[in-house]
Amino acid sequence: MRILFLGDVVGKAGRNIVSEKLPNLIKNLKLDFVIINGENASHGRGLTQKHFNELVAAGADVVTLGDHAFDQKETLSFIEREQNLLRPINMPKGTPGRGATLVKAGNGQQILVVQALGRIFMNPIDCPFLAVEEAIIQCPLREVADAIVVDFHAEASSEIQAMGHFLDGRVSLVVGTHTHIPTADERILTGGTGLMTDAGMCGDYDSVIGMQIEEPLNRFLTGIIRERFEPAEKEASLSGVMIETDEKSGLCEKIEPIRIGGSLRQSAAPY
Repeated sequence: MRILFLGDVVGKAGRNIVSEKLPNLIKNLKLDFVIINGENASHGRGLTQKHFNELVAAGADVVTLGDHAFDQKETLSFIEREQNLLRPINMPKGTPGRGATLVKAGNGQQILVVQALGRIFMNPIDCPFLAVEEAIIQCPLREVADAIVVDFHAEASSEIQAMGHFLDGRVSLVVGTHTHIPTADERILTGGTGLMTDAGMCGDYDSVIGMQIEEPLNRFLTGIIRERFEPAEKEASLSGVMIETDEKSGLCEKIEPIRIGGSLRQSAAPY
């Protein structure tokens, strides 16, 4: 089975390149399932119903969020009814929405997607390791799920890599989001789990992690907040990772970075 994961969609530029490129990627790469992190899709912070619908229309089977999950207040009004929209699983009990979902792919196979939020350099939150483990115990690979993908939205690369080793042999893919910078460490761990420390972003890389350069630079130079961050809206890159899973084990057989368009070096994978 072929699964594509796309990193944080940032603003209009990110939404546009997903809408432009993803349908052909699904066709040309013969993808069975697509997951997109959409937590920055609406003006750089959070996700509205309209923009969630855009990502689904482009081909997303599941959309994940992160630390900006509820920055758009309207998310509170629709996250409960959208079964394929995930907020971090380790948010406090009673938080609207869900952190894991089991979805049937077009080929009939069942994919468990889990989304968790890191704790290093982030606001205090429940343990992501225990929360993810509970989810996969309830829906184990090969017994219930044909594949399991974990989106770990975290600041520290060490925490993401630790999650990969913690889940090695029990999930198909652990992929980091949040830093908006694609890493060059995509690999298959000894137990058969695919790992990429950060999928990167779908957005304009002529920026400071997707935001127009002037205000972030001002804050670094002066320490003074002059105005809100605004998403960069020039030519975007689409960034993510594709895996192929073994039909019997559900583990990762192949992992490839995906980088298309914009100023980044293009990926070697065919598209």
